[in-house]
Amino acid sequence: MSSLGKITYGMEKKFVFFTFLTPVFMIGEVFLETVIPYLMSLIIDGGIQNRDVPYVLRTGMLMVLCAFVSLLCGAGGACTGAYASQGFSRSLRKRLFSKVQDFSFSNIDSFSTGSLVTRLTTDVANVQNVYQLLIRICFRAPFMLVGGTAMAFMINSRLAIVFLVALPLLACVIAFVSALAYSRFAKMLEHYDSLNTVVQENLIAIRVVKAFVRGDYECEKFASSADAVRNAQVRAERLVIVLMPVMQAVVYACIISVFWFGGRMIAFGSMKAGELVSFLSYVAQILMSLMMLGMIFVNVVLSRASVRRIVEVLDEKPSVREKPQENAGAVKDGSIDFENVCFSYSGQAENCVLEDVSFHIDSGETIGIIGGTGSSKTTLVSLIPRLYDVHKGSVKVSGVDVRDYPLSALRDGISVVLQKNMLFSGTIRENLLWGNEHASDEEIVNACRAGDADSFIQGFSAGYDTMLEPGGANLSGGQKQRLCIARSLLKNPRILILDDSTSAVDTATESRIRTALAELHPETTKIIIAHRISSVKDADRIFVLDEGRIVGSGSHQELLKNCRVYQEVYESQKGLCPDGQKEGV
Repeated sequence: MSSLGKITYGMEKKFVFFTFLTPVFMIGEVFLETVIPYLMSLIIDGGIQNRDVPYVLRTGMLMVLCAFVSLLCGAGGACTGAYASQGFSRSLRKRLFSKVQDFSFSNIDSFSTGSLVTRLTTDVANVQNVYQLLIRICFRAPFMLVGGTAMAFMINSRLAIVFLVALPLLACVIAFVSALAYSRFAKMLEHYDSLNTVVQENLIAIRVVKAFVRGDYECEKFASSADAVRNAQVRAERLVIVLMPVMQAVVYACIISVFWFGGRMIAFGSMKAGELVSFLSYVAQILMSLMMLGMIFVNVVLSRASVRRIVEVLDEKPSVREKPQENAGAVKDGSIDFENVCFSYSGQAENCVLEDVSFHIDSGETIGIIGGTGSSKTTLVSLIPRLYDVHKGSVKVSGVDVRDYPLSALRDGISVVLQKNMLFSGTIRENLLWGNEHASDEEIVNACRAGDADSFIQGFSAGYDTMLEPGGANLSGGQKQRLCIARSLLKNPRILILDDSTSAVDTATESRIRTALAELHPETTKIIIAHRISSVKDADRIFVLDEGRIVGSGSHQELLKNCRVYQEVYESQKGLCPDGQKEGV
């Protein structure tokens, strides 16, 4: 499928209808505009010169009628064109956004967030503008060019030879500029990506910026990105603006030539005055259509880069694909099996961040995972709900390979509380209902109590109807963590993964959450990733990760006896040196 077909695929029928209706209006407008100069020549040569007032009135009224209908056609084409192009951009943005929703984490990693924002906004806007030009001007200009040229040759073929010199010259200039401008516009859009990334990072981390008094530095970084965009724009448009003076020079040269040769023809009696007036009108129409075509070429050059970037997103194949087996169904229990699992972000065996990982977890067990920074703890648990796919081996949930489940069924049975606690603008209740949109008020309250969130929610004047700012900016880190835990509990999952999700709460609150989880969901398998040993020491088993491998497994007491890595972590957190002596003693 061509790029044009890919970006227009899936448009709603009503927008397709208006897309085809717009050129009809444009052709009607051009036809009538082409007739008007011819009627004007009849008025001059057949009416005014013969002093035939009735003829002048009849032909004049016909010309006014043509002008009025032409105006209606132009207005109709403008309205239907705008409606069709807005519908096109709406459909395209929906497809792009839906495509991004289907991406796995590895797909998202291949595009920067700023780049995706640019493609959904600036690139779509560029393509929308060209789409409107194509269904309006791209029909109007060629028909006007052909119609005007035909009428000019009909009036005086010898004088019309002027166009045979002007048209090839303009065509060569347009083609030359278009070929050179494409790469410059593509570079400009890359700078837009960088600019959007800077803006996004700054707004998300505005509290960090203020805390470290880095406002001036961020302003300089933004100014640098904005200058890069401006310089790229100037470099691209400097080439494009050459078209306008060249076109104007050709227009004026044609008009002068027509006056010179046309005046001589009138003087020698081979041409009438009315014919020269109408011929000049056709000259204006022809050259105006050429300028329109030049404008279209400029916008098409810009949109080519945008179309390529949009098609890159549409062509991206989700690395996690559904191949559900008929007997997979929903997740029946929380048992988990890793069988010789290897994983690489690059998909190459020599760059594996997890190597030969194997273990079994019984349904209902509480598992702790601990390890140093970069030991791939988060990567390990991301394989369970298929946020990534394994490079080698298999991950099984309830005895079924996760690749055999429908993604919706697999992820409905698993709740993940990620390291970054993300809340959305809206009320607390609306955020909680992400876990279960049909949850009752009683279920919401019970989940919040289990997550130790009910107490601070009740402290707000609006309670569960308290409005949250984007990202939950009006809550503390610990409050956001507790809300995210409560939201996950509302799913009543078979497997609950807590990825360092109590790091922002005190130990007493963490203890209350662990106790409530054990009592509220005893049948749920719980996987707790933590840096603090106190967060996992009461787990049924603890896995110790080091450089992508499980180097220890067992209870807290067993690991203290048998696992050196665990001993080092324990001793460092207890303030002890490896030899068992207290620091400073």
